Amino acid sequence: MMKLYIINGPNLNFLGIREPQHYGNTTYEGLLDMIRAHAEELGVLVECYQSNHEGDLVDKIQEAYLQKADGIVINPGAYTHTSIALLDAVKSVGIPTVEVHISKVEEREDFRQISYIRTACQKTITGQGVAGYLQAMDFLCESFSKGEKQ
Repeated sequence: MMKLYIINGPNLNFLGIREPQHYGNTTYEGLLDMIRAHAEELGVLVECYQSNHEGDLVDKIQEAYLQKADGIVINPGAYTHTSIALLDAVKSVGIPTVEVHISKVEEREDFRQISYIRTACQKTITGQGVAGYLQAMDFLCESFSKGEKQ
């Protein structure tokens, strides 16, 4: 059975509270429920994780490798724009990864135009709200079924 890691960075635990004009009203628990239901429909296992700490996110990416995950969906939050450590972690494990952003970052502040992790990802999904996570899961499942796993 295919196994996906869903990794969320800082402040995503405050979904539904933080800037709903950008991130919507779905809570973090609501997001997790949606992801788990979609995983069940797809017939895949998911490991969901959120941390406000960069090193913990690196540890979880490395764990995905050790646990033989088939794909990673990652919303690095603000670490998108600052973390070479997350980039290096994704590059080092070689697991197909999709970068997700709930808001349309390309239409926001200038600093949000920079994504260090993007070069290590197979795809980036922005501005689709929490549904972007499901699209990322679908993409990884389709890639896996076509034998495109690295």
